[in-house]
Amino acid sequence: MINVFHIVSNKHWTGAEQYTYDLVDRLRNDKDFYVEVVCRKRPIVLKQYRRLELPISILPLKGVTDIDSPVRFARLLRKGKNIIHVHSFKDAFMAVMARRISENRDTRVVVSVHGVYRPKKNYMYTKLYKSIDCFVFSSEMARDAFLGKAKKTYADRAVVLRDSVCDSHIGTVVPELRRELGLAPHQALIMYHGKLAPEKGIDTLLGALTHVDKSKYHLAIIGEGEPKYKAKIKGFIVAAGMVNNVTLLGFRDNILEYLRQADFGILPSIQQEALGISNLEYMMAGKAHICSNNGAQPEYVQDGVNGLLVPPGDEQALTTAINLLLNDTATRSRMGAHAQKDFQENLDYPAFYKKMTDLYRKLLETAPVVDIDTGDN
Repeated sequence: MINVFHIVSNKHWTGAEQYTYDLVDRLRNDKDFYVEVVCRKRPIVLKQYRRLELPISILPLKGVTDIDSPVRFARLLRKGKNIIHVHSFKDAFMAVMARRISENRDTRVVVSVHGVYRPKKNYMYTKLYKSIDCFVFSSEMARDAFLGKAKKTYADRAVVLRDSVCDSHIGTVVPELRRELGLAPHQALIMYHGKLAPEKGIDTLLGALTHVDKSKYHLAIIGEGEPKYKAKIKGFIVAAGMVNNVTLLGFRDNILEYLRQADFGILPSIQQEALGISNLEYMMAGKAHICSNNGAQPEYVQDGVNGLLVPPGDEQALTTAINLLLNDTATRSRMGAHAQKDFQENLDYPAFYKKMTDLYRKLLETAPVVDIDTGDN
């Protein structure tokens, strides 16, 4: 049996946490694996993972200066074959230190890179990268951005394994949104779901909607973020006279049940997305969606076929795309059906899970890389 420890330290429930949730949910029912979650004492994160009824270890996870976490975590690594799967480079410091303290050579460190990053070149990070057994990238674009000129250094430990999503139904009742929001039959229900943050392009989305006929739509925004930014969003909605057209629903469970009620989705991120879990969720739900074209989205979204691509931060282009889907129900239905077919054929979860667990097994069949404090080159 292989022990798999997933380490997550975010304050909020984001795509990385959902990615981990779905993966540990499968692993806990797989006889070949023992799985445990290691996280900080964050109520919203703990609440979600506790629903899975699996072991959870709570540690400070404060980064490179945190001595307590690796010492405590190392106790779990003394025996057996272990995979430490982390989801940020900050947590990778803890993982490699804990491995060294445990003195268990049958332990590998895997980092899923949930973003577009360039490697840092200072001494500590250089040593950290050399201590990671495998970098998992969700797209070719994310891999190439990280490797850059360092392909010879990290290429043999870099794997592209495109993310997937599954329908993790938690059991809470999902309301009928059209009735809850008081939508008229002719109004389209548009949806944004994800982190509420400036880099997600929500300002651009709201700006674009000021140029759209208010009688034709209602936007439901699902997600949480920092209070100051939420206050800014609310202020814009009031100032623009959009109170009756935009509703902030906060964090919601069973997101796919909400997406299935939408007419289409919008994900106007202005930062480069390594993949976009939210994009895949619209595709799985059989919904057309509009997204930015500045990340890995073009690797699986075909403009005009299974979705619409627009330049990031371009209000005019986004307005045009919104009006297209508002006014042409046949087009959005066709795109949604094509998106769902593409997801089922190329992005489904069983294939992702098999590739990930095969990777775990393969890593434990090969020698570990050097450790962070050995001084080796």
